[in-house]
Amino acid sequence: MKPLNYAILKFFTKVEEACADDVMNALRDQYGHFAAFKKHSVINALMTAEANGLLEETRFDLDSANDLRVYYRAHEEGAATINRYITD
Repeated sequence: MKPLNYAILKFFTKVEEACADDVMNALRDQYGHFAAFKKHSVINALMTAEANGLLEETRFDLDSANDLRVYYRAHEEGAATINRYITD
């Protein structure tokens, strides 16, 4: 099993775009028991990946509770870097 942050990054190489809720829904079965599997931790991982140039923001909206959702995607170079260092 990959570390959680690796799984988050790898997820973005398989989807067009996603927000933290999408990541959590996709990884819940495998990582739901991890202490770091909290929304704020996933958001922090996404923001770090963006700051490091692996992901980029695509859009944002409000969910049903009026909380901000930021969507990200792995651009071509970011996806190539992720795939180079994190194998399946």
